[in-house]
Amino acid sequence: MTAETLTRRHPLEHRREELDALGDELAPALRLELEDPAAAVDLRVDPAGGGPAAVAEVVGGPLPSAADTWTELPGGQALRLGPDEWLLTHTAARPEDWEFHVDEAAAAHAGMAVDVSAQRTTVRLLGPAARELLASGCAIDLRPASFGRGRCAQTLLGQAPVLLVAHGDDDLALSVRSSMAGYVVDWLVDAAQELRPSHP
Repeated sequence: MTAETLTRRHPLEHRREELDALGDELAPALRLELEDPAAAVDLRVDPAGGGPAAVAEVVGGPLPSAADTWTELPGGQALRLGPDEWLLTHTAARPEDWEFHVDEAAAAHAGMAVDVSAQRTTVRLLGPAARELLASGCAIDLRPASFGRGRCAQTLLGQAPVLLVAHGDDDLALSVRSSMAGYVVDWLVDAAQELRPSHP
């Protein structure tokens, strides 16, 4: 019996052509891109102990100390989601390896890491209309002065809980639980109709 190799498929792969076509129509104001799946772990550890420093040494970069902020890691990001919670991602690592290394470092300081790689799906919103689009269904202040690069926030978009990450003034990532991804894309596509060029 031969072992079969499983290929990870993006939960929104069937919507890719639709999003590409919408981006072509709305360019350069807005483009919606599907981010490739990444290895991700939810880290829980006491911020006052040596856990964050130990994990930082393993992942190759510092964990953010301020709430609702993120820092870059080699191949990924570290996002501060709560007083003792971080989300750590890596675009190249195998999920099981990423979890093992982070959990091993955290466990030495009474912490733990759980693989959440399959939990979220991410859509990248690019262009000067990205914030305007999100603001029509999100209650937080998305102006660059308040939500600039390095910020992240857990909030609602429409009726869906999402994680927003600011990469730049015209570059935001929206992560949502895979079970709600279809709803969020429907919401984005519908809201984007307001950005379509008007025809006489």
